[in-house]
Amino acid sequence: MKLFKRTWAEISLDNLAENYHNYYDKVAKNTNTDIMCVVKASCYGHSNAAAAPFLQNELGAKWFAVSNLDEAIRLRDMGITGEILILGYTAPEEAAELEKYDIIQAVLDIPYARALSANAVKAGLKKGVRCHIAIDTGMTRIGIRGTAEQIAQGICEIAAMDKLLAEGAFTHYAVADTLTEDCISYTEKQTELIYAAADIAAQRGTALKTVHSLNSAGGLFHYTPRSALARLGITLYGLTPDRGLDLPIDVKPVLSLRSTISQIKEIDAGVDISYGRTFTSKNPMKIATVTCGYADGYPRALSNVGEILVHGVRCPIVGRVCMDQFMADISGVEAQAGDTVTLIGEEGGERITADDIAALTGTIGYEIVCGISERVPRAAYYKGEQVGIFKL
Repeated sequence: MKLFKRTWAEISLDNLAENYHNYYDKVAKNTNTDIMCVVKASCYGHSNAAAAPFLQNELGAKWFAVSNLDEAIRLRDMGITGEILILGYTAPEEAAELEKYDIIQAVLDIPYARALSANAVKAGLKKGVRCHIAIDTGMTRIGIRGTAEQIAQGICEIAAMDKLLAEGAFTHYAVADTLTEDCISYTEKQTELIYAAADIAAQRGTALKTVHSLNSAGGLFHYTPRSALARLGITLYGLTPDRGLDLPIDVKPVLSLRSTISQIKEIDAGVDISYGRTFTSKNPMKIATVTCGYADGYPRALSNVGEILVHGVRCPIVGRVCMDQFMADISGVEAQAGDTVTLIGEEGGERITADDIAALTGTIGYEIVCGISERVPRAAYYKGEQVGIFKL
């Protein structure tokens, strides 16, 4: 695949490796906790084709988590042989596909388990569907909810169902990235509940092999040796779970977003720019048109508030961001059509992060990187060399 110079993302596999190793050394080294790489949403917009095989083949990752069956099958098709857990819903009618591709399915609740079991029996599965039972300890999203006793009863009931192979259970922290006294206490209660339920289930003859509670922030701030896995998500890609959170490890952003100047024009005072005439020049200005827009996942909310880097100089966006283009004030900067500009990343000692953009647009860094669209190619680099160009 050829990289056409319009708008593209650069994926640093060196930074991905460093983030993985730093987290592993902090959470998993010399412990019984393994790392589960969360690669849903095509590795949070970084391209699972670029990152997932690298995680397995170069870094030795053995566990992966995705959102849905499509993502799981795609991993298998690209050669991922490790364990794959679907964290969300799969239609019970797809029981045969789960067995065929050796995928572990999250069991959302008892009615879902019954439906999945019935479909597995109907399909005549030889072994059955491997499962991790979701436990709702305080996220109020998916999972069995109740007291430790009630949750344990649910675990035992699900484990006894035909053609369901209950191998584990998991929960998800709601505020592991918030270190107030109240939120720390809330996380501790979530932790206590899942392992108390697992203990009661084991006492009743249903001992689950893989029980896990840790997410990215959980592993760093609320580590428990009882968690068989730490689900390494956003931190793997060099972003923080919360913008204001100082991490106890060094992480580097894996993704940079670059674009191109297509045209430069000199304008006088009193000239309107872009749709809606939301910006009018007060003085003569030099305006660059940049070949990126909201169809590329660059937020329209950056209109008149965002900045880009042009040869290491911060330049403000003027006027509304269009579908495929936007304009920036590059007055005082030497540039020409065809020059590369940085929308996310480092250049000339300056840096714009996905979290910076999120702060300007009222969201989180997760949404910014996940929102970079499919038409933006991802060029992966490792040890100074381009190793591939990938789509989402």
